[in-house]
Amino acid sequence: MPRLPRQLLPAIALAALVAAVSAAARSTLTVAPPQIDVSSDEPRAVAAHIDGVINADIAAKGIDPAEAADDLTVLRRMWLGLAGTLPSLEEVRRFEADRRPDRLDRWLAMILADRRSAEHLATVLADTLTGTDIGPPFVFRRDRFTAWLADAIHADRSFDMAVREMVGESGLWTGTPAVNFLTQSARADRIDENVLAGRVARSFLAVQLDCAQCHDHPFASWKQEQFEGLAACFAAVRLSPLGVRDTGLAMLKIDSDAAASGMMPETSDSQTNMETRRVPPQVPFGSDWTSQSGSPRQKLANWLTHPSNRRFERAVANRCWAIAFGHPWHDPVDDLPDPASEPRDDDVLDILGAAFRDGDCDLRRTLATICSTAAFRRASTHPDLDDPARAAVVARTWAAFPLSQLPPRTMISAMIQAGNVRTIDPDSHLVVRTVRFLRSLDFLREYGRSDTDEPATIPQALVRMNGRLVRELCKANAFSGSGRIAGLASSDEARLEAVFLACLTRHPDGDEREAFSPMVHERNPDRGVEDLYWSLFNSAEFCWNH
Repeated sequence: MPRLPRQLLPAIALAALVAAVSAAARSTLTVAPPQIDVSSDEPRAVAAHIDGVINADIAAKGIDPAEAADDLTVLRRMWLGLAGTLPSLEEVRRFEADRRPDRLDRWLAMILADRRSAEHLATVLADTLTGTDIGPPFVFRRDRFTAWLADAIHADRSFDMAVREMVGESGLWTGTPAVNFLTQSARADRIDENVLAGRVARSFLAVQLDCAQCHDHPFASWKQEQFEGLAACFAAVRLSPLGVRDTGLAMLKIDSDAAASGMMPETSDSQTNMETRRVPPQVPFGSDWTSQSGSPRQKLANWLTHPSNRRFERAVANRCWAIAFGHPWHDPVDDLPDPASEPRDDDVLDILGAAFRDGDCDLRRTLATICSTAAFRRASTHPDLDDPARAAVVARTWAAFPLSQLPPRTMISAMIQAGNVRTIDPDSHLVVRTVRFLRSLDFLREYGRSDTDEPATIPQALVRMNGRLVRELCKANAFSGSGRIAGLASSDEARLEAVFLACLTRHPDGDEREAFSPMVHERNPDRGVEDLYWSLFNSAEFCWNH
């Protein structure tokens, strides 16, 4: 047998390594989460109850609800809201081939069981829970926190358990990812208890208690002493080489400028020669829900999620509504009005919050209930939207599905998916996932963040029109969606249909067929499909959920 030249050995070894990595990347282990039966009686009954309340309000205002949206519109809406991306062309084709009458319910369950949904929901919640800035280096790992939260959602763990871990856990930020909720507020070697108190109140109670940090709340009944007691629950938290630990006295020390309220007897601080007072850990209301055992943080965590604490379930219900609709039921999302002394039968947050609690605090089940309502599946068009005064009534009563601009992360994910005819998910090839990740970073760096529903800025629009990513996604080649559609579609009509389904999850209408058919003519299909992709990527319809 002839011997191979030595010069070829490194190349052969490299090829073998690439083949091994590729094989491993193709054999991704996927753990199937528990399925959600959205067609069962309980979610349907809750959805019908919510629709009854909304419809009664619509009728009382003397307007009509919008018509039901077509199934493809609702499918797009569900993918964008719950998974942060568009359905792929192959998924749209499978949906259209499904002729069973309950296909939307079954696809809703499939979307929520998809790993992409868990990762998107975790990213959205992580931004809410830890803010969007980079955070302190070394002691804050957003990636570990988000991955842990995604695993919890995908495994269908109850959200109240996750909250108890965020607030009450100890350990290293890499090995115990939940503590990154705490370390995001780290300053030097300690945790900023005031930042944490405000974040806990806003995130889990929908109360702007931090407005009472320096004085009693100017517009609500919250007192400064209530904020101080909540902050004192974190006073003993310290950072060490072993991670987050509770050490020292669980008392909040406040200088003499705030000593006038007389919370505790004043003492002298030998280091600063300043009069101080010490505030013990305490909750702002419902003290009888507090457990007797555990650290102050653990007691606070159990109190936050206590079954009698209706502020918690109402706050979660409002945030879930915002995820599904793009707008919360009550705005601002972190400042809900005080709940009634008893749950009300005509309060959507009470209805949905009770269902969340009764359903073992399951986020996916709550989102499935919201997306099963007739309100979620209405069209976004309404005849009264042309009248500014009537349009405000339509918005307040949820008589039509509200428009919302796609956040940058969702927009880039939608563009990348539209630029590929095959589904991009955690089971995709390593190269595909890596390219997607790098492209996303580049686009976000150019595009910038946008957390409002205002139209994109001129620089953002220019990035979409002229950016390198858009050019790459539109370019027709053997690997791109535009190239495969241009080369494999059987006719001009088929090319036009495929691009519209890939980008907008709908078929072109008569006017669009007439206008765009010459663009994708078979004599120059590559250039025509590229131009059509570019046009749809830069359309208002692509950039908004509707």
